[in-house]
Amino acid sequence: MKKMPVVALVGQTNAGKSSIFNRLAKKNIAIVAREEGTTRDNVMTTVNDAFLLIDTAGLKNPTDDFEMTIQEQVADAVESADIILLVLDSTKYFDHRDARLAKDALRAKKTVYLVLNKCDLAESLPIEEFRALGVAPENILYVSATTGQGFAKLIEKLPNEKISVEHDKLKIALIGRPNVGKSSLFNSLGKKQQAVVSSKQGTTRDINRINIKYKGQEIEILDTAGLRKPGKREVGIEKFSAIRTLAAIEEADICCLLVDSTEPHSKLDQTLAGQIVEAGKGIVLVVTKSDLLDSSVPTNYFGEENVGNRTVADFLLDALEKDFDFLPYAPVLVTSSETGENVTQLFELALQINDARHFKMKTSDLNRVLVNAVVAHAPAGLKNTRPKPKYIVQTDVCPPWFVVHGHDLELLHWSWKRFLERKIREEYPFIGTPIEFSFRNDKS
Repeated sequence: MKKMPVVALVGQTNAGKSSIFNRLAKKNIAIVAREEGTTRDNVMTTVNDAFLLIDTAGLKNPTDDFEMTIQEQVADAVESADIILLVLDSTKYFDHRDARLAKDALRAKKTVYLVLNKCDLAESLPIEEFRALGVAPENILYVSATTGQGFAKLIEKLPNEKISVEHDKLKIALIGRPNVGKSSLFNSLGKKQQAVVSSKQGTTRDINRINIKYKGQEIEILDTAGLRKPGKREVGIEKFSAIRTLAAIEEADICCLLVDSTEPHSKLDQTLAGQIVEAGKGIVLVVTKSDLLDSSVPTNYFGEENVGNRTVADFLLDALEKDFDFLPYAPVLVTSSETGENVTQLFELALQINDARHFKMKTSDLNRVLVNAVVAHAPAGLKNTRPKPKYIVQTDVCPPWFVVHGHDLELLHWSWKRFLERKIREEYPFIGTPIEFSFRNDKS
């Protein structure tokens, strides 16, 4: 199977990258940072099953511990992407930062297109003003993300061959910070299986892969080496190769988020979990290095003394439950690659999650749940208007997707939507998989 090409949008802020992203994706995807520790909206999408489109600017937020400068984003893009779209505002003269972006992109010997946005505005500068950046004249394109002008020509330049998908192969990605034990678990998973089909390493996106067979199921494990160690920019700040990690999340069916048992999990762990959920993938929280728990972790590791018969592992699981409270459906697996503890259990969980992702509930069961939810806790509304959910159907799987029909559903509070999700999970747990909802107002 051919690998899906990666097209990365890079450039300074306010050049219109997000608008170009949405127009190429043919849908509106908000690329903004939310509160720390919560989920983030997608900064990636597959376009026409032909290429993976990524807006690198979507991961930059000055309040985040893992902030990346524009130069760091472009360094990651030129290393991991196949095609680079360098976006500039055509109404402004380029500066030294733009020149640096162009130089770095061209030096990587990747295909580079200079996309000059906002060409519909009267202040747009002539193309000659941008040729000094060194991009080939035939690769300089005027576009308007607002009107769509120039996009037909841009789309002609991008990959258009649909990439076939291996539907029968279950793909599991190992995601996590540096030194959490991804490679050790990757090797341990491979050694535990006798039916190793093939192994291939060093792909263009630095994702190591191994293919195995477990209980008749073909499984490909992806070890993401993309998370980078703290750099020189600031001690304690962790950078990560966003594109490789996002590409692995997008490709995988199930993501194992690895958490080091000997180190406090960080907001980066929560953010990675949010990205997995936003992508609609299955998720397992994998606690690594359990063999080191009692020997290397102090009893006050979580800010309180170990009392009674409670162990450090108990406090660890309590902390995970608290900090990942937005993932109550995600199973937690405590492992040790050194001793082999619970390593093969990961495959059992993966099969269960895969079944849950493909499970489709009966419409009659869904509507019974909806009626009981409305009776138990009628949704609140405005003074003279109250939302009235009428019926619900499941329209898709991977992830399971439910559509609620009714009247004035735009008034539904987010807390009631969560209440409905809990009720559905009580009927069928959907272990390890997010579920999505749409709410549609009927005319009659």
